[in-house]
Amino acid sequence: MNSSIRREIFTRFRAANPHPTTELEYNSPFELLVAVALSAQATDKSVNLATRKLFPKANTPEAILAMGEEALREYIKSIGLYKTKARNILATCRILIDQYGGKVPETREQLEKLPGVGRKTANVLLNTAFGQPTIAVDTHIFRVANRTGIARGKNVLEVESKLLKCVPKEFRQDAHHWLILHGRYICVARKPKCAICLINDLCEYESKNFEDTPR
Repeated sequence: MNSSIRREIFTRFRAANPHPTTELEYNSPFELLVAVALSAQATDKSVNLATRKLFPKANTPEAILAMGEEALREYIKSIGLYKTKARNILATCRILIDQYGGKVPETREQLEKLPGVGRKTANVLLNTAFGQPTIAVDTHIFRVANRTGIARGKNVLEVESKLLKCVPKEFRQDAHHWLILHGRYICVARKPKCAICLINDLCEYESKNFEDTPR
């Protein structure tokens, strides 16, 4: 895929959705950190249902740490792997209090040292909470990047590296959100909705599906 086609793809994404953002509900970097930690192998919808009850009760490292593991589990038990996630969140709260004055750090190195925080989670925080032009590659973005030809790669790190190189600078801040939303609602895994895709004429996917999709 050449650079002019990539530019047109992101121009269309921007025209359709000028101010994309995460579907996770949050009001602070710490709330976003907790929400992203909970979202691993879970839907944003299920996380939002849990945090709508949790955050009014406890939305700071101090408050969640004071709550304790058993009480935290009660709020997040509808989410997969909730026991491990509860332990990681409490351990993270302790580190934030002891090392960062209760604030979420703003560097990748510091974020990735927090329990349960990997590269993808760090990228989400850096991009969405702190305005850095990172691209967090999840299963949706990995699929869209490879299927469309925007940035093909054998693993998430390769796709991330290629996206950072090939996405025009003016679109880089929002590219993560456009791609994940496109993968979540249009370029879905089993049967992509090519008939209503705004980039179907630019996409390099060979097995496009124009059937059974209402216009």
